[in-house]
Amino acid sequence: QVQVVESGGGLVQAGGSLRLSCVVSGSIFRLNSMGWYRQAPGKQRESVATISSGGSTNYADSVKGRFTISRDNGKNTVILQMNSLKPEDTAVYYCKATAITTVYWGQGTQVTVSS
Repeated sequence: QVQVVESGGGLVQAGGSLRLSCVVSGSIFRLNSMGWYRQAPGKQRESVATISSGGSTNYADSVKGRFTISRDNGKNTVILQMNSLKPEDTAVYYCKATAITTVYWGQGTQVTVSS
């Protein structure tokens, strides 16, 4: 059984920083793309940042220059460093991991940015 566990969310003032971590454990041969998505109240889930197994990254325009995604393939871990946070970054952040044809999602971690 595969588990995806996120951590690092919380409450922060605008301009502050948070670091989200996601660990994927269980019977996985190899993970391909990993990434972070978010969903704000009343809005659709959107991609924030993704990273391939080779390290290629993609970011939403709204977070470019502020967020950095990284991964440790040996530990099946993906990190999202979030700096210069804005109130509009408030959302539940979800970790997504893809293994061949199977997609795994975490339960989500709340990020709240106060103005």
